[in-house]
Amino acid sequence: MLDQNISLTQNEDQLLSSYDYDLPQELIAIRPAPQRAHSRLLTFISEDKSITHNHFYNLPSLLPPQTLLVLNRSKVVPARLIGKRLHSSGSGTVEILLTSMIANDRGDFKVLIRSNAKKHLGDSYLLANGNIVATITAIETDGTFSVHLSGLSGLNGQQKIIDLLKAHATLPIPPYIRNGVADKHDYLDYQTTFACEEGSVAAPTAGLHFTPEIFQELYSSAAGIDTAFVTLHVGPGTFAPVREEGDIRKHQMHQEDFFIDQENLLKIQTALEEKRPIITVGTTSLRVLASITAANINSLTPNHLYSTNIFLYPGKEIQFPLAGLITNFHWPKSTLLMLVSALIGRSQTLCLYQEAIRNRYRFFSYGDAMLILQKKN
Repeated sequence: MLDQNISLTQNEDQLLSSYDYDLPQELIAIRPAPQRAHSRLLTFISEDKSITHNHFYNLPSLLPPQTLLVLNRSKVVPARLIGKRLHSSGSGTVEILLTSMIANDRGDFKVLIRSNAKKHLGDSYLLANGNIVATITAIETDGTFSVHLSGLSGLNGQQKIIDLLKAHATLPIPPYIRNGVADKHDYLDYQTTFACEEGSVAAPTAGLHFTPEIFQELYSSAAGIDTAFVTLHVGPGTFAPVREEGDIRKHQMHQEDFFIDQENLLKIQTALEEKRPIITVGTTSLRVLASITAANINSLTPNHLYSTNIFLYPGKEIQFPLAGLITNFHWPKSTLLMLVSALIGRSQTLCLYQEAIRNRYRFFSYGDAMLILQKKN
């Protein structure tokens, strides 16, 4: 069972300021470790509150026997388009980031727009050296926009928007990494080695530490460890700031799409029935299982595209029997930090972060990792 104990009062756990911490700037990773699996790994066991320091390449020896690791195999696609505003006295560069590769029923796409000028319905932007025109068709309450994109004619089927972006867009790395401008190294580094389902605008970063060699060691281990893959297409809403100072529960998460194919769904169902330890790799994989819930997993339709806007924080029970989580270290006041706090408590989470800072761990997308286990092996 999950440890849902919260060490401080419920009200404190609802305050945004309770999730703040000070991070030295030099601990923000702007490049990954020279070798993926050579990132550091802080291991915390909730049962006895023990902490050990290791490296990710030792992960196979740290997992409980018969563990099923659940990983997100969504692939990051180029989604950052640069251009200029049309039919306006304003000037300057505009940046448009697609938040989803799936159009609405009107054929429009949800985007974020970054420019100095105010945005209005009907505003148009010339993008990708004139190959695309984006026109605002709706201004949403969550800070996003719906746009109609020209330039899609002649491209085929569901793949058309991804093909368009591959031809004209750039990879959307986080803004704290070289101001969000990707270089040739990021196209390899900011992608898991097992990614195969195109659709994310941000990487499921806990998976970045895995290598083919680690998978081979996991599969050949006498401990009987296996993997299952889900697909949740990560949108920028996962990283959107929480603005509800008085009560974080008022924060609205963006919708993100996910699905599980038949083979991997069967693996998860079987692991549940056999009461095997299930450990999620990353907050996105955890959000998939928490959205499904253990009670409903047998009614899930394989390959059906579902949506979730689940927001997990202390006091909101995770409706899935997890044995642990592998995750990176997250931004202060972020929903990701709150999710980890839902698993082990806010006070304990912040103590672990202070331990990581004292030991000079590297933080955020290209940083080091943490393995949280509910029980000792």
